[in-house]
Amino acid sequence: MLELPLMPDRASALARSVDTLLFVWLGIGGVVSAAIVVVIVWFAIRYRYGSPANRAMAPPAVQRRRNNRIEVAWTVTPLLIFIAMFGWAARLYVVHAATPPGALDIYVVGKQWMWKIEHPGGRREIDELHVPAGRPVRLLMTSEDVIHSFFMPALRIKQDVLPGRYTTLWFTADKTGDFHVFCSQYCGTAHSQMIGRLVVMQPDAFARWLQRGDVTRSMAEAGAALFRAHGCGGCHGQNSAVHAPPLEGIFGRKIPLADGSFAIADERYLRDSILLPKKEVAAGYAPIMPSFQGQLTEGELAELVEYVKSLASPQDSGNESSREPEPAR
Repeated sequence: MLELPLMPDRASALARSVDTLLFVWLGIGGVVSAAIVVVIVWFAIRYRYGSPANRAMAPPAVQRRRNNRIEVAWTVTPLLIFIAMFGWAARLYVVHAATPPGALDIYVVGKQWMWKIEHPGGRREIDELHVPAGRPVRLLMTSEDVIHSFFMPALRIKQDVLPGRYTTLWFTADKTGDFHVFCSQYCGTAHSQMIGRLVVMQPDAFARWLQRGDVTRSMAEAGAALFRAHGCGGCHGQNSAVHAPPLEGIFGRKIPLADGSFAIADERYLRDSILLPKKEVAAGYAPIMPSFQGQLTEGELAELVEYVKSLASPQDSGNESSREPEPAR
């Protein structure tokens, strides 16, 4: 069944698991439907008008006993089947919900009507996504305008791409080749033309591909330039007159907030801190940071996020004397 010619390509273990679940559901549904059809036809023939079938009513006690058995059978049997299938599907969902450690981060920006993609090393793509085979890949996605949806049929996964926030999608492709990428959420007049290409390459070929093209600096280096250009070091530097949180080593940490709650300094938190600085104010700091809403594109925000992620803590870098971030290299 998994090799039916009308089925899309399968380029991951998840795709094969999803297809197996689908075919089991189809098999169960087919068996139940066929049984119902057989019973309908049998009753239609046996009790047709003029047939010699015995239509005499059984005694009430016998009817109740027979009906109870039938009720229990057609209630318990489907229930057990549905519970088993739900457990199977839930396990498949849970296994895929958590991104494995060491995943390769790639930024995706949806825009009417294209996919803009940037790798941490600085390589950029339009409507193409190159990934290495056998390595987990995490897509950090957002939209510049309306809701899109990043859909890769060969991997059997899709994720809505929303304006104003990051959504994530991870996968491990294990089959090299070219596969389709679609936008599966209607996003305007040219929605049907928002088509891309997933290119799965051998790891060594992918490493060579990353070095080709016009790559002058990494995303972290571009973010460092933006950091200086917008004067961020004036508040977050060691010698700044403004009391602002240090950024070295902040990524991935648990941050206490002024309202008594906590937040994990992930990509979402860093992006919101740039655009909505008063949304989650760090404990011990005044809410005086200005918003950069409308001043930065989604691509520039991603570069700033990558730059902050690249900043090592003073303990890691062995430099306790300076908090002024340097461009990542």
